[in-house]
Amino acid sequence: MNAENRINIIYGNITKIKVDAIVNAANPGLLGGGGVDGAIHKAAGPQLLDQCKKLNGCLSGEAKITDGFNLPAKYIIHTVGPVWSGGNNKEEQILASCYRNSLNLAEKHGIKTIAFPAISTGIYGFPFESACIIALKTILQFLNFNKNPHTVTLVCFSENDYKTYHKILNETVQKNSINE
Repeated sequence: MNAENRINIIYGNITKIKVDAIVNAANPGLLGGGGVDGAIHKAAGPQLLDQCKKLNGCLSGEAKITDGFNLPAKYIIHTVGPVWSGGNNKEEQILASCYRNSLNLAEKHGIKTIAFPAISTGIYGFPFESACIIALKTILQFLNFNKNPHTVTLVCFSENDYKTYHKILNETVQKNSINE
């Protein structure tokens, strides 16, 4: 199966998605916060905070795993995206590392289905379209060489995000088929 056929793009709430693992766009302390991070902590319940305290935080670009607790997902993979500061501080490489390290952790734990939010595009200010390109290229490259996860779902917060992801996925697939 082609890598692009293993990617689903949906519009919805990541805390309601029934997958083996969801990815949390976390802050470095892993102790909850606003946006996706706050929603995941709230939905998972207070046990998540207790388990996160034992992880001693997470550096940008890295990923750590916890149980999913009250979520439909069995696991939560926490990754800390870069704060956008104009693109001169390796933000693109760090963002790609977030996706790659989350996928590596998923593969290591035998996770077959995983859902990602758009990492760093909220309060961290990463330009959405650029973040989509990085996410899709990194995910496609990983899926081309790995069996698991079998399915990657990209969960969009808005209809515009959903349309942007689809547009970029189609352009990326087209470009790759031309280059083969």
